[in-house]
Amino acid sequence: MKKSSGPAFRTAQLDLAKCPACGGRAVISGVFHKLACVQCNASGWVAAESGEALPLEVLVTQLSIRLQAADHQIEQLKRPALLGGPATQYDENNRFGAGGTNYTGD
Repeated sequence: MKKSSGPAFRTAQLDLAKCPACGGRAVISGVFHKLACVQCNASGWVAAESGEALPLEVLVTQLSIRLQAADHQIEQLKRPALLGGPATQYDENNRFGAGGTNYTGD
């Protein structure tokens, strides 16, 4: 492990696993109604290596990191559909034709 003095500049992403008690649903079935799972602090997530519930401050940070990564991945998947494909060659003027018109190569 590397020595450091002071806090880390970035929070490391921890490995999370679904809670074994509630199966990641954050609630367990009681006799008459559903109860909040106490093993995972009603989040549905525990630390993967130890299986223990994370403190709420750490849990919020880890879930935010995962949400931002998922949002970034969604944006990356949307972007090629809007920018790429053979249809864009016909939709936009590339100014390669005679007199600066659109050249499609047909």
